[in-house]
Amino acid sequence: MLIIASHNGAIGIHQAMAALKGGGSALDAVETGTRLVEANPDEHSVGYNGYPNILGELELDASIMHGRTLDSGAVAAMRGFPYAISVARQVLERKLPHVLLAGEGAERFAREIGAEERDEMLTDAVRQAWSKGLAPTRLSERLLAQALPDLPEDAPLLGLVKLATDPERVAGTVNFIAIDSSGDIGSGVSTSGWAWKYPGRIGDSPIIGAGNYADNRYGACACTGMGEMAIRAGTARSVVLYLQMGMTLEAAAHTAMRDLRDLGGDYIGGMNLIALDRHGEHIGLSSEAGRKYIVQTGDMAQHAERQRGLVELPRRWGGAGRD
Repeated sequence: MLIIASHNGAIGIHQAMAALKGGGSALDAVETGTRLVEANPDEHSVGYNGYPNILGELELDASIMHGRTLDSGAVAAMRGFPYAISVARQVLERKLPHVLLAGEGAERFAREIGAEERDEMLTDAVRQAWSKGLAPTRLSERLLAQALPDLPEDAPLLGLVKLATDPERVAGTVNFIAIDSSGDIGSGVSTSGWAWKYPGRIGDSPIIGAGNYADNRYGACACTGMGEMAIRAGTARSVVLYLQMGMTLEAAAHTAMRDLRDLGGDYIGGMNLIALDRHGEHIGLSSEAGRKYIVQTGDMAQHAERQRGLVELPRRWGGAGRD
């Protein structure tokens, strides 16, 4: 039994391992660990109290994948339901003829299955951070002076989103990958996405193959960072595909990260991944020095931190993109 997770998964990895030791599946462990991160009000990139979009609305994305069957479930741009990973799992478990539900459809499905709903998803502190983040756009005064429903539907947001972009808060996610006692692999990703994003923006977290992929035959990968990059490069699937091609885990993960250097256009060059192969070897990589991930096996009383390898990526933002 093995679990690896992004560093912010520390709050949930102990209970995730307890789920495995109690006979639970890899998906049980992934969901258990992720839910605890989603419920943590001090974690502003996932679940309850995450950073909202430019209108001050919290939209959540999540996905979960079963490595034995390749069954997957995902939700995107979902509001009012703090445990996005659990709703995503139900998309998988209820055997819908779909993998991904978004927006009002995801919310309707969540209500239909009786998922926990929450009226207020943001604390005052996060709302203040949102207002401060919008100060350069002069939009915060307008939004705070009137109820959001009264904001004209045609209010221009495109230029304002660009002005409000905060590279330090651009993205954040929680990743969990587990191998259970049967050898099955499960992977899950959950996020509140890019702070002050355009309403309806969806990153890589709910996109199977971009931010999340698991296949018992080869391994699994989950990503966090600028999701637009992972979507364009198919980063999570690339790692698993390179494993399928016979590469070592280290070579597969480094190659997938280096693929991101070939992207043109503007982007903030931030990407992190964790990955493992079917033998339980694991790795973490980041484009930022000093990043860590965590790991726990069935015979470890506590999780341990591991240093992520560094793969430098260029930062191309504000018109500095490659032709």
